[in-house]
Amino acid sequence: MALLLLLFLANILTISEGTCEPGIVKQIHLLRPRSGAGGNSIPGLSCLSWRLAVETNNIIGWKTVPEECEEYVGHYMLGKQYRKDSRVVSKEAFLYAQSLKLAGDGKDIWIFDIDETTLSNTPYYAQHGFGAEPYNATLFDKWVMEGDAPALPESLWLYNKLLSLGIKVVFLTGRHESQRNTTASNLKNVGYHAWDKLILKEPSKYSGKTAVFYKSNEREMLEKKGYRIIGNMGDQWSDLLGTNTGNRTFKLPDPMYYIS
Repeated sequence: MALLLLLFLANILTISEGTCEPGIVKQIHLLRPRSGAGGNSIPGLSCLSWRLAVETNNIIGWKTVPEECEEYVGHYMLGKQYRKDSRVVSKEAFLYAQSLKLAGDGKDIWIFDIDETTLSNTPYYAQHGFGAEPYNATLFDKWVMEGDAPALPESLWLYNKLLSLGIKVVFLTGRHESQRNTTASNLKNVGYHAWDKLILKEPSKYSGKTAVFYKSNEREMLEKKGYRIIGNMGDQWSDLLGTNTGNRTFKLPDPMYYIS
């Protein structure tokens, strides 16, 4: 698994800022659907179907990646298909944004989630079963505070394109307010150099509330301040459901964890 992680990091380093055509170091896994005669169970087929059901929000409330799918999810996240899937979403988002006629008053905003949307925690999850291990908040928070998460190249490409169109960016994340300085530095260090707002979660305000409630409430407050949410992108359905979701939403792939 350490070798796969090194390949992933090398893949990230080959991406030049401002391009959406990455130089893939190696295709690790073809991820082809496989079938056999006589109704035999073929390894890998059920995991592909599981990932599809997760991404379409048909499987909800799950706690961990099925143990038998750990290797499959790892190959997906570190291989070529994850990058291709992310690229399709980012290109569609840009085509949509490019078609808009902006008001020009600085109130047209695009909301980005952070984890697995603009920053990638794959180096962390590669050491923790790609979601097959139960979530450990202490270990994950320690990783976050290191501030070493790489950018998801396709999202960084979209971010730069949106800025060039005159669209303001708002980051809306489930990270806690105590992680603000580290998160801001991490974003800047990997290329997200400017934004209008960086909204982090205040535990005292949203204790016991779902991510859908938290993000809906924060989006509502943005709109009450006169902002127009023309686009909204995240890796979790909880980033995109609820109220005040914006004119259009874009879902990035993430089969490693589920947030309600």
